[in-house]
Amino acid sequence: MTQSILTTTQDGITTITINRPHRRNAVDPPTAKALYNAIRAFDADPAQKICILTGAGGTFCAGADLHAVAAAGTSPSALTTQENLQPVPVPSNKDEPVPSLGPMGPSRLHTSKPLIAAIAGHAVAGGLELALLADLRIVEEDAVLGRWI
Repeated sequence: MTQSILTTTQDGITTITINRPHRRNAVDPPTAKALYNAIRAFDADPAQKICILTGAGGTFCAGADLHAVAAAGTSPSALTTQENLQPVPVPSNKDEPVPSLGPMGPSRLHTSKPLIAAIAGHAVAGGLELALLADLRIVEEDAVLGRWI
């Protein structure tokens, strides 16, 4: 089985790649959790200085995986659960994780080191949410950013 999140490190640079090109890197719940864990691991590693978040196959991220939502027998609105709608207290210590994941995983995190989104193709819906998590966005000239396609 292919990993949905790929992480590489070299010379203090962590690259996190959403690796679901068959779904235009749409994020299902296991991918959201893996992405959250990858960003937390980067932030906790003193050898890593900067992180680049990108998507495989020419697309940054098409948002939540609606195929996974349909397979679970729920509606897209189920991604916005009551838990996710609650205010999330910001930890006073940035080393503490945010106590609740958002539907896209790490979008509620506060990192202590720079995060760069390298955007190709589409960054729509929740994919735009992930792009906005970054401190800096590098965007290809023909990329599409927005709420939906």
